[in-house]
Amino acid sequence: MSAFHTSGVTGSGAGRSRVVSLDPLRMRARRHHAHALHRGERIWREGVAPVDLWIELLHGSGLEPRAALAFTVTQDFEDDQFTLGKLPVEDIEKLYGLQVQELAVFDSLEARALVQTRRANIVLVEVDAFFLPDMGAGAYRREHARTTIGIDVIDPDARRLGYFHHTGYHLLNGDDYDGVLRPDATHDQDRSAQPLFPHVEFVKRARDPLSGTPLAEVSADLLCAHLLRRPAHNPITRWREAFPEHVETMIARGEPYARLYAFNVMRQLGANFELLAHYLQWMREQGFDIPMQAHAGARRIASETMVMQCRLARALSHGRRELCEASFDVVEDAYERVVPPLANIVY
Repeated sequence: MSAFHTSGVTGSGAGRSRVVSLDPLRMRARRHHAHALHRGERIWREGVAPVDLWIELLHGSGLEPRAALAFTVTQDFEDDQFTLGKLPVEDIEKLYGLQVQELAVFDSLEARALVQTRRANIVLVEVDAFFLPDMGAGAYRREHARTTIGIDVIDPDARRLGYFHHTGYHLLNGDDYDGVLRPDATHDQDRSAQPLFPHVEFVKRARDPLSGTPLAEVSADLLCAHLLRRPAHNPITRWREAFPEHVETMIARGEPYARLYAFNVMRQLGANFELLAHYLQWMREQGFDIPMQAHAGARRIASETMVMQCRLARALSHGRRELCEASFDVVEDAYERVVPPLANIVY
């Protein structure tokens, strides 16, 4: 893994070296192009945030992130939400030779993060999205929300840093830098005034990554292992049983709650299966005999949950009770064409 630092930079020519040395962070941001999963036509523009972060982090390190998406077959319904997508750290190590370790913040967050980025490690930290310029005009400096970023470069003198977030690589500086890293907050302050520090991890290289056929074969092994962990019963059926009560709650609490429900339930399901569809297509491209109906079924779940979200929003805006029976028929049937057939191939 490589990180772009603010000193000791070399280039292919004297002119280029001068430009890079002037502003290495901006040059790094310009060089980073989002992975194909985050470009072009997408069903869910807002995907699974923790997975989106890792897709760009791996891609930025020259690695193939689609190999890590086998875990998507394990998604279950948890009575009030679908399982939040998150790449298992064990999979990350097996595929890419990367370890995720907890970072002990015994001084300032800035000081500890700086040590790791200088080792060419990436620091994963939960921050307030209020200070992230990539959130856009609607949320930047307007809304407080927790989100995780991957910091790979820190310039404390200029109060700037580079970070992976959502579907890209970005820069921040000045007051935003202070808001994210809180350089004046340390553990040796008086305990009555000591701040609560976020959970912080760092990603380090433990061995060389896999690529080509070995990468695909290990990914296939992980798919087999994750299929053993698949839900015992169709999670869409369980959601369908709980949905009427959920609708009553949305009607009682109004549109703001309904938007949050859709974002955390329909989106989690749809975006997860859109990732699974991409994974199955990649596995087919690697030569594995993945049924076309499984790929098509995963995409159908992704698209129909979007239809479902829009249908529910229209109904609630007119005060109507909408149970989305037609959409449930489609999604429930599509699930049976995806995960069970994959398990039948393997076992």
